[in-house]
Amino acid sequence: MVRHRHSLPQASPPVFLTDGGIETTLIFHEGWELPDFAAFELLRTEAGTETLRRYYSRYAEMAVRHGAGLVLESATWRASEDWGRRLGYTAGTLAAANRAAIAVLEEVRAEFGSARTPVVISGCVGPRGDGYVPSLVMSAVEAERYHDAQVATFTTSAADMVTAITMNYEAEAIGIARAARHAGMPVAISFTVETDGHLPTGQTLAAAIRAVDAATDGYVSYYMINCAHPSHFEGELRSGAPEFARIRGLRANASSKSHAELNESLELDSGDPEALGAEYARICEVMPQLSIFGGCCGTDHRHVERIAEAVMRDDGGRARLRTPLGIAQVR
Repeated sequence: MVRHRHSLPQASPPVFLTDGGIETTLIFHEGWELPDFAAFELLRTEAGTETLRRYYSRYAEMAVRHGAGLVLESATWRASEDWGRRLGYTAGTLAAANRAAIAVLEEVRAEFGSARTPVVISGCVGPRGDGYVPSLVMSAVEAERYHDAQVATFTTSAADMVTAITMNYEAEAIGIARAARHAGMPVAISFTVETDGHLPTGQTLAAAIRAVDAATDGYVSYYMINCAHPSHFEGELRSGAPEFARIRGLRANASSKSHAELNESLELDSGDPEALGAEYARICEVMPQLSIFGGCCGTDHRHVERIAEAVMRDDGGRARLRTPLGIAQVR
C-alpha cells in the first residue's frame, strides 16, 4: 500500500522551487514533437523517459544548490480521459502512464531528496479543454466526474498531492478539489489570468478563490497563479484582497504577451530571465507568504535560476522568512 504524506515539510527551508515550462523545454530545446502538448507521451520510449528524468534532475540539482525544497510536478497535464483518447490510450494504458510519470519523480527524489532539500511529488492535472480558453465548460459535478479517474490513479502511486494547473474557470477547479477530497489527496489549485489579472471568464481572482473555498469547505491546501506574466497580475495582488493570503506559489510566463498573442506567435518568446526574477522578488514584498516558485510558458531552467536567486537573496531578507507551508489535512 502506498503511504501518502499529508503535509509538506514545514519551516525549513522556507522556499520550494518547481520546474519551468516543461513543454517549452521539450519542444524548443530538446526537439521533441508533443501532440496536444502531451509531455507524458515521452513515457512511451526509454529515450523519452530518460529525457524527462534529465529534465527534472536539472531542477533538483538547482534546489540542492540553493538549499531550497522542491515540488516535482508530473508530466501529466494532458493525461486525462479526453486527451488520452485522442492519443490512442485506453483507460488502462492511461492510468499506467500516469503512474509511470510519478515513478520517474520517485527516482529523482531518491537521488536528490534530503532533510535540507525535501522533495514533494505532485500529480499534475490539467484542464479538460483549452488551457487559455474556457472551452468545454462543465458544471462542478461534471468536472468532478471527469477528473476523478486521474486523481484516483495518483492515490495508487507515490504522489503526495495533486495540483490542478492552468484552471480558467471556477467550476472545473471545484470539481477537481472535490475529486481530490473524495480520494483523500491534498490538492492545490493554480488559476491562470488574462492581462487584466482576471480569469478568462472575467471573474476576479479573489472571487474565484472565494467560490472554490465556499464550495469545498476550504479543502484546497493552497492556490497558485500560472501561465501569465507578472505584469498581468501584480496590480491585482497589490489590491490586498483577503483571499490572496491563500496564494502560495507563482509559475509565471516569460512573455508579457496575452494568451491570444501567444496562440498566434510562431516563435518562442523567452523574455528576460533577470527581469522575471526581479518581478517575482517585487511581488514577494507584498506577498510574503509565497513559498513555491517556478515558471510556465517560455521559461526554462535559466529563468527559474534567476527567480531562485531573486527570492532567496540575503539583502531582501527572503532567506530569513519562515512561512510554514501546510497541506490541509484530509477531511
